[in-house]
Amino acid sequence: MIRKIIKIDEEKCNGCGLCASACHEGAIGMVNGKARLLREDFCDGLGDCLPACPVNAISFEEREAPEYNEAAVLASKAVKVSGGCPGSRAMKLDRESAPVQHLVSDSCLSQWPVQIKLVPVSAPYFDGADLLIAADCTAYAFGNFHEQFIKDRIAVIGCPKLDAVDYSEKLTEIIRLNNIKSLTVVRMEVPCCGGIERAVLTALNNSGKNIPCQVYTITTDGKIKK
Repeated sequence: MIRKIIKIDEEKCNGCGLCASACHEGAIGMVNGKARLLREDFCDGLGDCLPACPVNAISFEEREAPEYNEAAVLASKAVKVSGGCPGSRAMKLDRESAPVQHLVSDSCLSQWPVQIKLVPVSAPYFDGADLLIAADCTAYAFGNFHEQFIKDRIAVIGCPKLDAVDYSEKLTEIIRLNNIKSLTVVRMEVPCCGGIERAVLTALNNSGKNIPCQVYTITTDGKIKK
């Protein structure tokens, strides 16, 4: 049938995931950091996602598409523990039981504070540092976080969803004012966590410096996404 349905311009999409959160039917998902219409029959054509997009990457078009399937949408919602932002969706992670090993691992953190909002931009420990910028949930999700990411690095953390601040401004100053040797970004796989990655890349570009930067994505079940 010919009907009104959304169209997503992947060239404009910045991967923020706000449209996926705004889509109550679950028609939109994130694929390789871009929003995509995953289920045409889940799109009701009302466009709740349009005003959520900050870069106007979503529009309407009229074309051949499956009819909106309300029954399938309701069935899909029924099997989800909770809706809304994928980053706040409740889930239980089943892990195999393992013998408790009474070992105490030393912290690899070498400076304080660690919150991006609190660190001084000209702190002496930034000079010559390999800088780790991490979403704060990553250290909880990834069991070997200290040994693999914090060790031998200066670490700063933040949450792009909950902190009402543009990290890129302060990170620009940290990179610009200090001799940073490398940047490592560790984020969660959920769309809202893309904000911390974008802030680092924006800061690096605004600083005018050419510094190696590597991004790691942690899955919600505690693995490094490949």
